[in-house]
Amino acid sequence: MIERSVDIATADGTMPVFVTRPEGGGPYPPVVLFMDIWGFRELLCDIARRIGTVGYAAVVPNLYYRAGGVSFDHRLPDGRTRSLVDLPRADKDRIFAVRRHLSDDMAVADCAALLDFFDADAEISGGPVGSMGWCMGGRHVIRAAGAHPDRFRATVGLHPTELVGGDGPDAAWRDATRCAGEVYIGYGERDPYTPPEVVETVAAAFGAASAGFEHIVHRGAEHGYAIPDRDVFDKHAAARDWERAFAMYRRVLG
Repeated sequence: MIERSVDIATADGTMPVFVTRPEGGGPYPPVVLFMDIWGFRELLCDIARRIGTVGYAAVVPNLYYRAGGVSFDHRLPDGRTRSLVDLPRADKDRIFAVRRHLSDDMAVADCAALLDFFDADAEISGGPVGSMGWCMGGRHVIRAAGAHPDRFRATVGLHPTELVGGDGPDAAWRDATRCAGEVYIGYGERDPYTPPEVVETVAAAFGAASAGFEHIVHRGAEHGYAIPDRDVFDKHAAARDWERAFAMYRRVLG
């Protein structure tokens, strides 16, 4: 694998981006990884490497660059990452203060800068783009697909948050009608951010849209189930997500 770090100019500053791809051949279709609330970290680069090994240019932007690129890491004694709900209030407040600094509009604007980078880079093909996102990133993939339906066409959102936050025209679930290609969402049955009414609202929105759509509610899974080092990691649920993600990437990206 070939790895590199690049700095991409945006309207708000300079966004660090990790890129990994196979050693030979190319150019490769891009797959953008949208980070969760914990921020950019080596684990996300490892997930990018897994995607890259099968023939993609996997890209991890540090979307917290406006806040100095901060990340958060709270561990249990056995090395697993602690769930946010179990952290002391002061730690939660620090994390959410940074999270609130990143709006959906900012993430969408950063996608435009990424697309410009793809189009100018000889190692990355300029056609359809794949994505995978977790937590807030599971929402950002939908926002990116809705804003750039001509490019983001293989969209994977895992244990997303705030998909149904209101009835205004900018509510994330309303992007369903703007999306193209294929969209897959993996939910945890025990995820408080996506109760059944949220799952049903999103499914109904995509049912009226042109994009191909599939979702799975993983029995017994918690919020954060798809992240390998999490205390709530669910190996079976994550494997089902990977099966669908890789099949989608093959169909849509090649």
